[in-house]
Amino acid sequence: MIKVYGIKNCDSVKKALSFFKKHNLDYVLHDFKTEPVGCEKVSSWLESVPLKQLFNARSTTYRNLKLKEKNLTQEEQTKYLCKENLLIKRPVIEFGEDVIVGFNAENFQGVFL
Repeated sequence: MIKVYGIKNCDSVKKALSFFKKHNLDYVLHDFKTEPVGCEKVSSWLESVPLKQLFNARSTTYRNLKLKEKNLTQEEQTKYLCKENLLIKRPVIEFGEDVIVGFNAENFQGVFL
């Protein structure tokens, strides 16, 4: 089963869900706004992907919290991911043992088809 983490109105999440629907792949959407994930889940993702790939320094949340000015350490970035799920790059996809961050059509074809 493909588990997609993100928010429904995110363009990248919409593209990923559209890809799965088009190719008749079953998935479950975990919406950060209605079901936030905690540090345990974030930590498990960080075992598979680098922090730089998971932490979205281009998000509206990042700008609103003025995090650029704080010059966060990696530990501080991880703590922010735990409490502010909208700082997580989307979508995050769990597929078997794999964790995939973001939408890339070519990558998706290689992994899911």
